[in-house]
Amino acid sequence: MNASILHFISPPIPYFVDCGHASYDIGDYHIDRNCIGVFDLIVVIKGSLPVSENGGCWQLNAGEWIILLPDGHHYGFAPCTVQTEIIWIHFQTFGSWQECADMKDCLHQQQALMAEHKNKAYLNHSDLCSIFIPKHMKISTKAMEQLELFFKQEAEPKSMRNWRRQAIFQSFLQQLDRDLAEPSDITAFHLAEQIELYIRNHYMDDITNTVLQKALNYHPNYLAKNMFKVFGMTPMAYLQHYRIEQSKRLLLLTSWPVARIAEEVGFHHLSHYSSCFSKKEGITPSAFRSKFAKTN
Repeated sequence: MNASILHFISPPIPYFVDCGHASYDIGDYHIDRNCIGVFDLIVVIKGSLPVSENGGCWQLNAGEWIILLPDGHHYGFAPCTVQTEIIWIHFQTFGSWQECADMKDCLHQQQALMAEHKNKAYLNHSDLCSIFIPKHMKISTKAMEQLELFFKQEAEPKSMRNWRRQAIFQSFLQQLDRDLAEPSDITAFHLAEQIELYIRNHYMDDITNTVLQKALNYHPNYLAKNMFKVFGMTPMAYLQHYRIEQSKRLLLLTSWPVARIAEEVGFHHLSHYSSCFSKKEGITPSAFRSKFAKTN
């Protein structure tokens, strides 16, 4: 698959705006519009739809979908040659996102995008994750089942309908994110999640590559390869990242001395903790506390 990938940072998770059906007769063009302000996900149910975005062209056949960008120029580059029916979903996000050439590019840009997101979404202290969605792909059976649920909510009262559609949309995005993975990547995702969970549960302990090897029964090189593939960092890099994130919470929520906080999150030496914190955040732990925590 050579399609580009849309990389979203969450939370907040991209949110559902609206959905509907559209049909095209032979000779009809996809509507010409520019900078519509929302992502436009189009799924072709029947026929074939020629569609362009900023000069790129796709001939979408039944069972295929594409996501058009909120700041792009969308139009039909040719008329429909057969009767065509589509489902469309509009969604948007308050967070940071970017279109990347491939997964390698996504992971290379991940840390920079997360740093941008923290400022843009006012989530300086949130535990962030990535959502990867291909721009163009054939829709899976499971994703289609989720999609059909959007239109089964029409009989519900508006308040209930809106809540349920948001929940369905989150499940739909999760399915698209999973569908992106090649069959050979499924093991990598599962193993990376095991590593991440182990680190979260034991970050205050002495975790080394040897400890992870014994706990998960895989060679450290294999663990690092799969963790980097999914999280864009090695297990040891993620451990340090997670410890610093936990220390930021303690700096804001407690009055504990910085030395105690360093020890609580797994750092044995205050100087090492301060150095790692400053390198990641650009300020010392004490300066971070003074900047964000209220003082009496």
